[in-house]
Amino acid sequence: MERSLGVYISVPFCKAKCSYCNFASGVLGAGASGVDRMERYVERVCTEIGSSRARAAAMRAELPGRVDTVFFGGGTPSLLGAEQVRLLFAALRGEFEVTADAEITLECAPGQLGEDTLHELLRLGMNRVSFGVQSFVDAESRAVGRMHTRAICLAEIERMRAAGVEEINIDLIAGLPRQTAESWRTSVDVALESAVPHVSVYMLEVDEDSRLGRELLARGTRYGAETVASEDETAERYAEACEWLEAGGVMQYEISNFAREDHASRHNVKYWRREPYMGFGLDAHSMLRSGAGAVRWANADDLEKYEGLRFETQGSRFEGPEVEWIGVEKGFEEAMFLGLRMNEGVDLGELRTEFGEGLVQGAEAALSDVEQAGLVERKGSRVRLTARGRMVSNEVFSRLLVGAVV
Repeated sequence: MERSLGVYISVPFCKAKCSYCNFASGVLGAGASGVDRMERYVERVCTEIGSSRARAAAMRAELPGRVDTVFFGGGTPSLLGAEQVRLLFAALRGEFEVTADAEITLECAPGQLGEDTLHELLRLGMNRVSFGVQSFVDAESRAVGRMHTRAICLAEIERMRAAGVEEINIDLIAGLPRQTAESWRTSVDVALESAVPHVSVYMLEVDEDSRLGRELLARGTRYGAETVASEDETAERYAEACEWLEAGGVMQYEISNFAREDHASRHNVKYWRREPYMGFGLDAHSMLRSGAGAVRWANADDLEKYEGLRFETQGSRFEGPEVEWIGVEKGFEEAMFLGLRMNEGVDLGELRTEFGEGLVQGAEAALSDVEQAGLVERKGSRVRLTARGRMVSNEVFSRLLVGAVV
């Protein structure tokens, strides 16, 4: 049976940049200049989509013809205009068969999705929205440069439901500036009371190149750096959110993701199960199968460099981002650390079948060590992280990957 493809479309523009953000995104700008900038970018992405088959052939990669998940991420994809949405879908459907039951997700800043764009997205099949709420406490939202309030967020959830969109996700961040233990409980409680079927919880990571990161290094006060929770406090809030969400029927299925039954993100699950996906746009990543292995590549994270890429082939040579070949050993490592991100864990029997006994045997000693440390647990041939293991997952992965080398 042919695999289906996941598609990620990066829209790297925002109305304002959050103080903690170091993503490859920028402020779009107002008026005609902002519209022109978005139009040029969308045209470039459409050209990239149209080159998909030629590029896959040049890499000797297997490109599924069917797409069953599409994810518009960013940045703030909800800033797209209706005509830009039409162009992107036309390019996508010109290159692939988008299945009738495809999950089509839009990342959305609350209060920043125009009615015309919403109408066009719904017409073209959008059926899932992910709101970048981060906090339901207005003082915390203001502290990091978010432009919405709790009232706007809740109104937007109801607006989506009225439009027929039931698959709604809310992003929350533990450890924000000015966040307290009490205000964190408020955010999680409001998320539960909203009855959305999916919640994502992230622990704040402050990059030194973000405005908040530079302030932390300089011991400044403009962005509330002095009120950022410690790593231990942030970890404790994450653990509390896990308990509160599960008590409310929103069950954890991946380190950062929680859903009511049958409402997990089909697109994101592709990443953790190493299913094929292609990313289009600035800083977008891709992975396709190729024979017994896979190929990965990433677009430029600088807009000028991305716009200068040539999405074409010269004979069998691909003119574009550097391509990384993923062989058996690297594939096994990926299957381990990506699979363990999910609460269901990995099945060692399946790994043996795909990658061979030697690599699994090479990881056994490290598996025993982290099991004795209470970081993973086994049930038959299945291995999964414990609750404590999910708190220090990077440490677990690094220990397992060292042990997997043979």
